[in-house]
Amino acid sequence: MGGLGTPKTRPWWWYLGPGFLVSVGYMDPGNWATSLEAGSRFGYSLLFVVTLSSAMAILFQALAAKLGVASGLDLAQHLRLRYPGAWGRFLFLTALVAMVATDLAEFMGMAVALNLLLGLPMVLAAWLTVLDVFMVLYLERFGFRALEAAITALVGVVGLAYVVELYLAHPPLTGLLRHAFLPDPTLLDPGGLYVALGILGATVMPHNLFLHSAQVKTRLGGDRARVYRYLLLDTVLALTGAWLVNGAILVVAAAVFHEKGLVIHDLAEAYHTLAPLLGPLAALAFGVGLLASGLSSTTTGTLAAQVVVEGFLGSRASPGRLRLLVRLAAVLPASLALTLGASPMALIVLSQVILSFQLPFTLFPLVRLTEDPKVMGPFRNPPWLRLLAWVSALLVLFLNLFLLVKG
Repeated sequence: MGGLGTPKTRPWWWYLGPGFLVSVGYMDPGNWATSLEAGSRFGYSLLFVVTLSSAMAILFQALAAKLGVASGLDLAQHLRLRYPGAWGRFLFLTALVAMVATDLAEFMGMAVALNLLLGLPMVLAAWLTVLDVFMVLYLERFGFRALEAAITALVGVVGLAYVVELYLAHPPLTGLLRHAFLPDPTLLDPGGLYVALGILGATVMPHNLFLHSAQVKTRLGGDRARVYRYLLLDTVLALTGAWLVNGAILVVAAAVFHEKGLVIHDLAEAYHTLAPLLGPLAALAFGVGLLASGLSSTTTGTLAAQVVVEGFLGSRASPGRLRLLVRLAAVLPASLALTLGASPMALIVLSQVILSFQLPFTLFPLVRLTEDPKVMGPFRNPPWLRLLAWVSALLVLFLNLFLLVKG
């Protein structure tokens, strides 16, 4: 493993990277869709929900990072060791299905962006997303730093796109801080509650937890308490950035669409509506940001699939072959569904339903592992953190079950 200096003398910024790699999962096309609908339908009222969901994301990603630092093993490896029999094989199957479902949602957003920006047919755009698998393999030849830098650059493009959107939308700053940190009575309305649950329930996704617990292992060496402090800083910085982007999506939707009485249900609808309201630059920034979001999130999705397969099977898999198989497992049925007339948003919703079923099989073992003194040693969660983790995990489970029942 390369680095700057020795483990004792490396500067804090050397440890940055894993958090930014997983942060794209919180700015993926699915999150774009929910924030657009929330802002266009309820204005700024649900901005607090974006803040709450981001706080929960920081909690669970910090636990995943701590598991990797404390034990030197990622979440998939721990599940293989703890559940060696039929239950372990079942967990592996659910995790693999979740990886394919994640990939479906992520590359579909990229395909929508290609369709909007270049006018490509959706089926062709979906197949073009396969090329990003080879981009990942190429970048990995230069080490994990190159891959993290590329993903961070794409995250920067997403952020820059919404800086442009905010500038063009001119949202009123008065009251934004209040909406960001205090709940609004709109949450008590049936419609507002449902959309809020959609934002919260789709926040924590399994692939981010597997990937984060594995990626932090590239930073191990020296005092692990020091390593974790810097990786915690990495997580907080990266997911705070994701919070700002998701908040900006909602704010722009509120300032542009809600003020005109328009409710947005679809990514393409938002793109086509921005141009006449704010001009072609706004639509272009939206499309480019969506493309960067889709490209970065498909990349981390395929990386997570490799972590899951290698961790559960306990052997090194061919990265190119594995990632290509995962992408084809998602593209083939998606292409058939698109040919038969299914909408991209319908496929994204389907993937979220699949992830909702799988989430408890990832989240609860993570919480249990991080409170186990045999696994964590001095890094074991203190009582207050154990309580917070279990309450948050049960809340996420309830929200997902609620959405499945009501949806």
